[in-house]
Amino acid sequence: MITLHFVKYQALGNDYLVFETDELGDRLTPALVRQICDRHFGVGSDGVLVRVSKPGELHAVRIFNPDGSEAEKSGNGLRIFARYLWDKGIVETDSFRMQTGGGLVACRVMEDGRIVEVEMGRVSFDSADISVSGPKREVLREKLVVAGQTLEFSAATIGNPHCVILQNEISEAEVRVLGPLIETHPIFPNRTNVQFIEVLDRQHIRLEIWERGAGFTLASGSSSCAAAAVAHRLGLVDAEISVSMPGGEVSVEVGEDYQMRLIGPVARIFAGEFQPDR
Repeated sequence: MITLHFVKYQALGNDYLVFETDELGDRLTPALVRQICDRHFGVGSDGVLVRVSKPGELHAVRIFNPDGSEAEKSGNGLRIFARYLWDKGIVETDSFRMQTGGGLVACRVMEDGRIVEVEMGRVSFDSADISVSGPKREVLREKLVVAGQTLEFSAATIGNPHCVILQNEISEAEVRVLGPLIETHPIFPNRTNVQFIEVLDRQHIRLEIWERGAGFTLASGSSSCAAAAVAHRLGLVDAEISVSMPGGEVSVEVGEDYQMRLIGPVARIFAGEFQPDR
């Protein structure tokens, strides 16, 4: 029987299991990821993080959605992975860098691991960078018809794609209905993450999130950054804001040229063994 060791963490209710690639070997398939993440037939999580052994000091992570697909970047996942490296003593300092499918990021572990900061990289609104069909352009305040409704959206990428929909009021019910339709809309060839955003004031926004490959989620770090960047680009918020989601709140800072910083809590839940019998 195969025994795979993991550690489970959560960041604002966004939970991930961390595995070591040396132990997984070639066993990690989309089917196994789906089994691991299933909350009834597996361990249960919003995704899987796998530490990839690299020569030298660079730390690398692969990020998998619960449907088995691989994600380029996840703000909460990266903050969790940074805490894991720090907990295990794999890193010797509080500040370090890691390689993701969406590029290099810098991390800092604070308050004895309870708070983690990640330099998420630069947000782009360019259609070619995001992968939005049509002519090359900045994708801001465009129209999208979904389920007979005409929505105004803006798109962005921070290493993974996002569709940001600004509304006066947002609800979980609406994102559960429209989220999967927007995720797979033909205008987004690689699918997309979806955020419904409500601007509360110049320093505070609220989100409901449909995550690509995961569905409705309590919180998302990359979604927080993308939504904050869009709101700032549209002149609706300041450069430092709080982002509220069903799972809690993070701080986002919009830097020069839309370099994004994400700060929020991370908690270790438990360590365990997964023994798939098929």
